[in-house]
Amino acid sequence: MAFLDMFFFGIYPYIATGIFFLGSLLRYDREQYSWKTGSSQMLSNKNFRVANILFHVGIIAILLGHFAGLVLPWEIWHALGISLATKQVIAMGVGGFFGVLCFIGLTMLVKRRLFDPRIRANSSKMDTGILLLIYLQLIVGMFTIVISSGHMDGAVMYNLMSWSRYLLTFRPVEAVEFISTVHPVYKFHVTLGITLFVLFPFSRLVHIWSVPVQYVRRSYQVVRSKA
Repeated sequence: MAFLDMFFFGIYPYIATGIFFLGSLLRYDREQYSWKTGSSQMLSNKNFRVANILFHVGIIAILLGHFAGLVLPWEIWHALGISLATKQVIAMGVGGFFGVLCFIGLTMLVKRRLFDPRIRANSSKMDTGILLLIYLQLIVGMFTIVISSGHMDGAVMYNLMSWSRYLLTFRPVEAVEFISTVHPVYKFHVTLGITLFVLFPFSRLVHIWSVPVQYVRRSYQVVRSKA
């Protein structure tokens, strides 16, 4: 177990990060025509807009929550007067709410991908695989909320935050010490998350890099003049 913990939580994250950045750079440099969302809306538009909005609102909120929960030092929360136990309650409540939104939208998208003949025929193995992996990751993440309800002192929250901190400061041995004692469900959730970083450059997820942040401040474009 010590070796597995060291590999998956002390070495694997750095391997995944290297693949994530280098793979994305190489794909952008060599395969720009594949740098797209690959939207299938034109093939089947039934309930797609609702499912897409629910999924994206949910997943973006969840990702921001994970950043705040794992990357921001716990001292910042302490300075704001928020204890680890309170932070855990907030994480469970907010994460649960947006997790449900994401689950509803993603369930609709998975059903569409697997059972709509036109969508299935135009889907690659990676399209289907990455969608199912995100779906599994979401389900496991929701299950961690159930596990968290059994210990409301914020101790596991502290361990996961410390694991992230020591990884980011290139101290993997110390990092592994904090995560090695947490429930296997948390470990599985973390491992799936790291694996998504590995698969990122080889899937349609690369479109995240191209989020149109300049769209909100660009000038209006006149498509045609009034007659």
